[in-house]
Amino acid sequence: MSLVPLKLLNQPKKILALVSQRQEALSDNIANMHTTGYKRKDVNFSQYLNSGISSNIEAKLTQKYGPGPITNTSSIENISTEDELALMQQNYLYYSVAVRNLSSTITEIKTALNVSQNG
Repeated sequence: MSLVPLKLLNQPKKILALVSQRQEALSDNIANMHTTGYKRKDVNFSQYLNSGISSNIEAKLTQKYGPGPITNTSSIENISTEDELALMQQNYLYYSVAVRNLSSTITEIKTALNVSQNG
């Protein structure tokens, strides 16, 4: 039996992995916006986050981004640099929340370990 509940680290870890995948997809969209036949990509967060904790943000992400981790969402004609950059900024906010969540979880684990050693 482990003293550290590793399940606590799973949610932020999943979110960080998805944020990374989404950043890559958005970057690809900007890099290939003039490539003939290229289809816009995005990431679906909810499919991978619903195993465990459920929240309103996941429901909203599902409605907005649809199924699958990385999906082709539209044709080249619909890619806008401004829209992709706005989504990158939104993605940064998800990253910030995940990092804070992970940091908070690690702090809680350290505190619990210190209490158990001193108690």
